[in-house]
Amino acid sequence: MEIRALRAFVEVVRQGGFSRAAEAVFATQSTVSKAVKQLEEELGFQLLERAGHRSRLTEAGEVVFRRATAILAQGDDLKSELEEMRGLRGGTLRLGLPMLGSNTLFAHWFAAYRSRYPDVTLQLVEHGSKRLEELVLAGDVDLAASLLPVGKEFEWQELRREPIDALLPVDHPLAQSDSIPFKALADLPFILYGEGFALNPIILAACRENGFTPKVATQSIQVDFIIELVAAKLGIALVPRLIAEQRPHPLTRRIPVDQPAIFWHMALVWRRGSYLSHAAQAWLALASEV
Repeated sequence: MEIRALRAFVEVVRQGGFSRAAEAVFATQSTVSKAVKQLEEELGFQLLERAGHRSRLTEAGEVVFRRATAILAQGDDLKSELEEMRGLRGGTLRLGLPMLGSNTLFAHWFAAYRSRYPDVTLQLVEHGSKRLEELVLAGDVDLAASLLPVGKEFEWQELRREPIDALLPVDHPLAQSDSIPFKALADLPFILYGEGFALNPIILAACRENGFTPKVATQSIQVDFIIELVAAKLGIALVPRLIAEQRPHPLTRRIPVDQPAIFWHMALVWRRGSYLSHAAQAWLALASEV
């Protein structure tokens, strides 16, 4: 089984087709197609169901994709460790950051890191937490910031634990309270975050634990837009306190939630057992200081 065939197959899945996969691995489409076909013949299973220009994983394909991404990630780890031993790299940190809270938590860290390690190349990827976790497992980023809890396939280092507060229109009756129980939100329309945001499962789990399913008014990946929607009385939102305090709005009011309180628990995560470069270890050390 050749590494090139595994990489071609993985890229077909990631890119959603053979033509884009060919561009990603710098090969022709026919070369990629041939590599995948040879892999299927060697394994004795069909891995992809082809429908027009799209391909879908078979049950066997799901297994091979999961294993192949792990194998390729380990190969990248091996190359990285050997290159550092030989002094072939000036140092690169591939860092994944979420779209919510990065400006608050990480902007000043970048400046401090750049000051200490000016020769390290910083490669930044921004996605929702769930997508970042996928990139970590695939070996495409060294470290990522994600919300706890995470699966056993990750190791992690805690960064911040913030209460999640309710954001309501300023003239809403509950906006006059000093704090509110979570159950008091049951009849209100919720403005949730976009797909892939790890805050959504936390919010929905809290709703279930309190005996209700929220009415969802809309969803957005932009926290500033969510705040404006609350100000326009479309619904209420649940926002980490640190982020809400940095975005005061005259037409909204932030109210602490109790009974029970819920939290935005951020950590740096990496694939369990993976090799961490000196650049990545330096970022973790800086995080511990901060």
